[in-house]
Amino acid sequence: MFRRLLGGVAAAAVLLSAGAGLAQDISADRLSDHIRVLADDSFQGRVPGEVGEAMTLEYLQGQYEAMGLQPGGPDGQWLQPVTLFRFTPARAAVAHWTAPDGTWHPLAATDIQLRSSNDSGRVEIADVPVVFAGYGITAPERGWDDYGDLDVTGKVVIVLAGEPAGDLFRGDYNSAYSSAGYKKTEALRRGAVGVVTLVLDEASWRGMAGRPARTRTTVEGLDPIPFTGTVGPQTAMQWGTAAGVDHAAMATVDTGQFKALELTGVRLSVDIEEAREEIHTYNLLAKIEGSENPDEVVIFSAHWDHVGVSSPDAHGDTIFNGAWDNASGTAGILELARAFSLSPRPKRTVVFAHMAAEEMGLLGAYAYSVDPVYPLETTVADLNIDMLPLSGPTRDVAIFGFGQNSLEDDLAVLAEAEGRYVTDDREPEQNYYFRSDHFPFARSGVPALMPWHGVDLDEGGIEVGLPEYQALFSRDYHQRSDEWRADYDLRSAVENLTLMYRLAWDLANSDRWPTWKADSEFGAIRARSDAARQ
Repeated sequence: MFRRLLGGVAAAAVLLSAGAGLAQDISADRLSDHIRVLADDSFQGRVPGEVGEAMTLEYLQGQYEAMGLQPGGPDGQWLQPVTLFRFTPARAAVAHWTAPDGTWHPLAATDIQLRSSNDSGRVEIADVPVVFAGYGITAPERGWDDYGDLDVTGKVVIVLAGEPAGDLFRGDYNSAYSSAGYKKTEALRRGAVGVVTLVLDEASWRGMAGRPARTRTTVEGLDPIPFTGTVGPQTAMQWGTAAGVDHAAMATVDTGQFKALELTGVRLSVDIEEAREEIHTYNLLAKIEGSENPDEVVIFSAHWDHVGVSSPDAHGDTIFNGAWDNASGTAGILELARAFSLSPRPKRTVVFAHMAAEEMGLLGAYAYSVDPVYPLETTVADLNIDMLPLSGPTRDVAIFGFGQNSLEDDLAVLAEAEGRYVTDDREPEQNYYFRSDHFPFARSGVPALMPWHGVDLDEGGIEVGLPEYQALFSRDYHQRSDEWRADYDLRSAVENLTLMYRLAWDLANSDRWPTWKADSEFGAIRARSDAARQ
């Protein structure tokens, strides 16, 4: 305990001596002014590829030019082009399965739902073997491996949704292993041609089976496994029975003892055709180049887009202005850039990145992760701002991804010096760590952190702060009511942004590399590039 205390004191000395007197004032008035402009009706909800995009990017570039920052995009430009691919089924998918005795069984949309998952939208695969891989998770740091030694090259992998319950993973909070994206990535890495999620609950399956497929939007090169799908319990049971699988083996999938097995003799054929539409949009990046280690980069990120316009509500309002989400975070990045522009030049490069198409599935950030402007191996950290807190000062600094990496420990030192403490987001059911632009960085191994809305008010505590936050979220999140207000209380936002400035200042003026914690699912990804940071 005494050694841990000494370590904490030493860490505090390093952090608090670096930049403690350098933090430029973060202004609530300037934040409010930026939000007011970006959430104006004329921006039409800031949709990629539409009128509000050009207005947003022009405004951001003008702000950075006035600060004297350099363009931070590729080839010395402000903008990083991002091409989105929007897929819509051109016709119903055609599929059938073949039993070990050669019997051919057609599959309707009420039996299986299929989507292309490659970059072309066209998939035609005949007579491929089928594998059941439990949850489809390989987590060495947890001693968990559903695949075992089974080779799934050229096969279709059936997986369960989610992850095993209990503390082996993250307890009340899901780990990244629970996501469909992880399962697709892992199956692709192992050479599979498709991954199909098994929905065990019959009622849940009936609720989704046969529904028309929604539009799917992605970016080139993002986990291009040929196809994905979902299948109901009856069809899966037929496959298992035909293959002679002992269904009692299913009882072991939550124990860690289960290993993937081939459904011997069962083969699947699919024919999928989807129309592809291209949407061209942009990330905007500005930078302050480092004086000593310019190739080592600290990134601030925030998405500039929102969800546009829709039919009129009861008040005749058609515009989702996105003042809180995420004109506020965009304003926060501008204010952080201003603070850095007035400070001594940092040793490492600091990038201020405004990501496109977050509301379409984090696609601007995913596009960056697939084709980064700055190598991910030497990206120190991503500090993401999405929806600034709108309240009075708080004791707590809530973050997404609590327990994942050492950035939260550094932040805790800085917060403690101000009588505050770092906590989780208090909403495990929301899976927030996977829902904003820090996640594509984390998924690529870059330590990432996002502060959230505190609820432990200096005046009133959690008893007052939590219901106030819940009412705000319920009223405004993705609603037409999310408009700029002259009476915003941005005091907590100023507190949090000041902390983020100090955290980034320390990172940008040290030779330290934040690390993932021993039980983090992202640590092994980062470790593959350790040599680049020696």
